[in-house]
Amino acid sequence: MERTALRRRLTWQTGTVTQVREETSTARTIVLDLPDWPGHLAGQHLDVRLTAPDGYRASRSYSIASAWTGEGVELTVEQVPDGEVSPYLVEVLKVGDPLEVRGPVGGWFVWRPEDTGPVQLIGGGSGVVPLMAMLRTHAHAASTTPVRLLYSVRRPASVIYRPDLKDLAASDDVDVTFVYTREAPPGEPRVGRIDAELLAAKAFGPADDPTTYVCGPTPFVEAVADLLVAAGHDPSKVRTERFGPTGGPR
Repeated sequence: MERTALRRRLTWQTGTVTQVREETSTARTIVLDLPDWPGHLAGQHLDVRLTAPDGYRASRSYSIASAWTGEGVELTVEQVPDGEVSPYLVEVLKVGDPLEVRGPVGGWFVWRPEDTGPVQLIGGGSGVVPLMAMLRTHAHAASTTPVRLLYSVRRPASVIYRPDLKDLAASDDVDVTFVYTREAPPGEPRVGRIDAELLAAKAFGPADDPTTYVCGPTPFVEAVADLLVAAGHDPSKVRTERFGPTGGPR
């Protein structure tokens, strides 16, 4: 059974785009119908493969944005300048088009509703995507596990999932804090990166013994992970996922 499941995850399958949603000027969510999808855990990713008319192929990994409910699979893609795959997914792909994918992939950077203890989520830019899958899974399971999200973005227009995050934050068990690094909205006094002071004020502390998930560009993830360990968090409970020139999922 395990080998069969592994083969299914490593086999390319063609899904159909059923919906696209513009999240920001450079990011969109793609909803796929995948009849052979085996299901996924919050935090996993999938591979997308494009094939050109001349036979040239390019593939990239993208985090899954949706909770698994037995229906469609969502991924949110932010366009990368001069990228081979993301410009097509963000600017060209339309409802009804086929898209070749395989997965799900990943077993470390995942959260399950049965996991115990507080959950701290820290995302930079499009690193919020797998964290959103965790928040949606939390809501779908009606979990009462306390969750906090620190979401670092350059400016208000860069926020992905703003309406959804607002709705999720209405739960007594979910807290959402936006961190603006370039430009803040009116009334927001702080502009700057996540630092030790902000973590102490807004994140779960070491005494809370949270499991922390950090996702974003490699420099962001490394800086935040170092701050957490320096503050006394258990390194084995700080889980990271990074992207960029040396990273993985986007």
